[in-house]
Amino acid sequence: MTRPFRGISMWALLSVGAYAACGNDNPPPPRTESTSQPCAVATDCYPGLEAGALKGMPVCIDKVPGGYCTHQCTANSDCCATPGECRTSFPQVCAPFENMSAQKYCFLSCEDGDWADAGVASADAFCGAFAGTGLGCRSTGGGSMNRKICSPSP
Repeated sequence: MTRPFRGISMWALLSVGAYAACGNDNPPPPRTESTSQPCAVATDCYPGLEAGALKGMPVCIDKVPGGYCTHQCTANSDCCATPGECRTSFPQVCAPFENMSAQKYCFLSCEDGDWADAGVASADAFCGAFAGTGLGCRSTGGGSMNRKICSPSP
């Protein structure tokens, strides 16, 4: 016994599936930066870049829950200096992570005005969208070199 509508049913299912797939009005979330990504070790950071390509050694800051990818720097210009290092055009800053530390690292900046063109309502929303879920805008704790960066709140 043959089924006369078997081909039509399969065609209808494929058409509905294609229509549903094309009808997504929710764009994907913005890409997050490599700086701030979770890590266990420094080699987890900046995948796809050749070793030594960054202007400064990659670092996984383990004082942040889940780790925090960044790299050493001496000036803001060291951040995003390597093609493919940064995924957005939002500014990054070179600052110490803690008081009493001479070592500086690159961080996604959430200083006033740096996030204003991102289409979000606040610095914390900017950090959550571009640095990662659960991150907010906070001070680096760098004393006189203090900057506002995207990081987990202390």
